[in-house]
Amino acid sequence: MAFQLPELGYAYDALEPNIDARTMEIHHSKHHNGYTTKLNGAIAGTDLEGKSIEDILTNLDMSNSAVRNNGGGFYNHSLFWTVMNPEDRGYLSGDLKDAIEAEFGSKDAFIEAFSKAAATQFGSGWAWLCVHKGGKVEVCSTPNQDNPLMPGVSCGGTPILGLDVWEHAYYLNYQNRRPDYIDAFFNVINWNEVERRYAAAK
Repeated sequence: MAFQLPELGYAYDALEPNIDARTMEIHHSKHHNGYTTKLNGAIAGTDLEGKSIEDILTNLDMSNSAVRNNGGGFYNHSLFWTVMNPEDRGYLSGDLKDAIEAEFGSKDAFIEAFSKAAATQFGSGWAWLCVHKGGKVEVCSTPNQDNPLMPGVSCGGTPILGLDVWEHAYYLNYQNRRPDYIDAFFNVINWNEVERRYAAAK
């Protein structure tokens, strides 16, 4: 079955003022939809057809740029929408809080490390919080639509939190003020979902 554009689960204006409705609408209905359509075209009639997106990316031939770019775009955005929530966000707690404090020393130090990864990613890309088997966490960034599931990128493990720092994710509202957009992201993180992903991946 072909991949389908996932629903957001909330209205385009639900994350305002942190992320504006027009950006959300364009980002979801145009950009993510485009990645979905192109991914389906890239795998049609190949041995990748019918596989999960995680399986495709984990075993990816990185020279296959169509699947790399569009498969990454599909997966990355599918995660991105779920790790934000306008209402029932919860707060950092439990085993994930313990893992973050063990790795970074404090929640504030984690926020600083994640924000730096997002701010210093040159050009387009993503910042990630990943978990390795056993529960150790790591922060890193990747260019373009690459992600930690892919072989040979800057960090491994399973991504459980991702921030899109392509200009299309923030330019209408923040222009060149990427750090302001990064700060705003922390106002809408769905910690309940991040903790669920952590528990499943560790």
